[in-house]
Amino acid sequence: MKRAIKFQPLAAGIMLACGASFTYAEPALEEVTVTAQKREQSLQEVPVAVTAIGEDALLQNGVSDITDIQKLSPNTTLQVSRGSNTTLTAFIRGIGQQDPLWGFEPGVGIYVDDVYIARPQGAVLDILDVERVEVLRGPQGTLYGKNTIGGAVKYVTKKMSGDSRVSVSGALGSYNQRDLKVAGSTEIADGVYLGGAVASFQRDGYGENVITGEEQYNKDIFSGRIALEFNPSDDLWIRLAADQTKDESAPKHGYRMVPGFNGEPVLDSVYDTESNMIHDNLVETGGASMTVEWQLSDSVTVKSITAYREGESETPIDFDSLDRPDFDVPAYYEDDQTTQEFQLNWSGTNADLVSGIYYYTGTAAGAFDAVLGYLNLNADPENPTLPVGLTQQVAGSVDTTSLSAYAHYNWRFAPDWNLSLGGRYTRDEKDAAVFKGNFAGVYSPIFADKYNPGEPAAIFLGALTDYENSDSWGEFTPHLGVDYQIDGDTMVYATYSAGFKSGGFDMRGDASVLPSTVDGFDPETVDTYELGVKSDLFDNRLRLNAAAFRADYKDMQVTVQQFVEGGGFASAVLNAGEARIQGLELEASLAMTDNLLANLSLGYADTEFLEFISGGVDVSDQRDMQNTPDTTAMFQLNYSLPMDSGAELVFNPTVSYRADTQIFETPSMLDQEAYTLVDMSATYYSAGGDWRLALVGKNLADKEYRIAGYNFDAPFVTGFYGAPRTVALTGSYSF
Repeated sequence: MKRAIKFQPLAAGIMLACGASFTYAEPALEEVTVTAQKREQSLQEVPVAVTAIGEDALLQNGVSDITDIQKLSPNTTLQVSRGSNTTLTAFIRGIGQQDPLWGFEPGVGIYVDDVYIARPQGAVLDILDVERVEVLRGPQGTLYGKNTIGGAVKYVTKKMSGDSRVSVSGALGSYNQRDLKVAGSTEIADGVYLGGAVASFQRDGYGENVITGEEQYNKDIFSGRIALEFNPSDDLWIRLAADQTKDESAPKHGYRMVPGFNGEPVLDSVYDTESNMIHDNLVETGGASMTVEWQLSDSVTVKSITAYREGESETPIDFDSLDRPDFDVPAYYEDDQTTQEFQLNWSGTNADLVSGIYYYTGTAAGAFDAVLGYLNLNADPENPTLPVGLTQQVAGSVDTTSLSAYAHYNWRFAPDWNLSLGGRYTRDEKDAAVFKGNFAGVYSPIFADKYNPGEPAAIFLGALTDYENSDSWGEFTPHLGVDYQIDGDTMVYATYSAGFKSGGFDMRGDASVLPSTVDGFDPETVDTYELGVKSDLFDNRLRLNAAAFRADYKDMQVTVQQFVEGGGFASAVLNAGEARIQGLELEASLAMTDNLLANLSLGYADTEFLEFISGGVDVSDQRDMQNTPDTTAMFQLNYSLPMDSGAELVFNPTVSYRADTQIFETPSMLDQEAYTLVDMSATYYSAGGDWRLALVGKNLADKEYRIAGYNFDAPFVTGFYGAPRTVALTGSYSF
């Protein structure tokens, strides 16, 4: 019983109690604590659309990384990016980032213990010693700043206590899954705690490269974190933390959806490929942070968060998925960031304030070859004395410095009424260096030794783009809200919030085709209006939360890439779009009995481009929002079966649905039709709670569904797919 009721943080409240009878012995939902407004509050007191997924919910849903959370939050897309294993594509309410190229900014902010993760590379975070995950929907520009224009996802790790603990957990499953986690903490001195966790995630591939026999869609990840927490005094708390992740999973090439140049047929399995590129892929990310909380008085707290992070990626992407260098892209990325945030929080009798200053400085750099091989019409593959093929090299870096100040004030100006006022001013400065050049042959000097050993590097023909430039932007993002506590069980609210995503420079820009690329592109902005209700009804048996929203999305950064006559490709990032997004979100948890809990979530998004300029023409009537199905839904039961021994068995069947999804703004054969996934878990908890065993099945109907792809016209149409049916036996022991 206890485990089933604890599971309710999964869906922060939606609808439906269909046919429920309330004659059972006082079942009730537990209170959920979140930090969506950078202070601890009850979920039901926060006038924000937020889903909180607690530790039990993460376990019983078999959540292994951030993408598994997609089904649990309405109007949310969290998926592995095309051609990668750990790069994140995140969209909330139609706003996000499709293109993971360095220098571009995400539209959904990812946070680990309030430390911002600036780049999508390595952001498909595995669940390791996590207390809960919070998904904040809608712009969070006041409290969380730029690049949270769609929302934010927050990882909250566990704080240590005086009790020593060690936990060993693992999993054995389909495709030779072999996971192992070890976590623990202990008090090494009076009030000083040392803890950490290490994990290895291993799995064979869902498919293979039929040319080389190497794996596709496998997993080979090692991750670890360590933390030191101590209280020098009753009023001071300090945490030092560091983490490191190394991903050596195989390169992920796409499934070619159309015949090749010479009529090569499509393969039988969507997880297979036939790439000629080397089998070598590496992503390393890590960082360190120091958090200090000082309770100056009963009403005033000062907090400092200092952090440094860095990452490196080396990856090959085969756009054509053929055994020839027609469109091969070897690439590397590297980035680093240093952040500092100071908070001053005050709480009074009828008011409270969260305020702060935030500083960010970072560098994102990289390079890639677009090896176009025999696509160069001037090449002569029959004459080995002449250079064969064309390679276009793209390289560059962007340095970013950002400084912002914010304040969020709540005033209980009358009984049961609360007014919230907030604002943040951000100043962004960027310095970019961008190069793009043509090379005769296959692989430029940067990549030739690794990808084409023993062969001469391509010969430099000339630069298409070669410039250095800088720009700066200032943006004020306000917030205004009012909420009213109708009674002890129901609160209604209305808010206006603004957000913006920083401008920048297109690292792929071709100045020979579009000279204005050297000027960069401007920020995009959104203004969102939201009406919501949060309620705990029938003596806390039904949690029903709902929100209706409208977003005015302006100056959208639109990426356009196309081949150009005579060989090569051109890219442009333009502030060419304006859209309206409106919709509904409903979440509910119903304690039907002491042992049976039902969860339901529903998201509806009505999206429309009001303007989309392409080639000087408004083609908005031919475009639609990408990665944003108009309907997302999830229904789940959580049944706890107590045993005479004091042990407990929890069953957790889940059905999730996503409507038709357009992969890019322009309709194409990549688009995915609506699909439904069926998941199921059964978890056994021992009487003492020191060990548990679970059988977890995902995609039990073995549904085939596409989550990403590339579309450069035939034969360069390749798709990437979600996981097939998998079953895993997981277990843990704590002592």
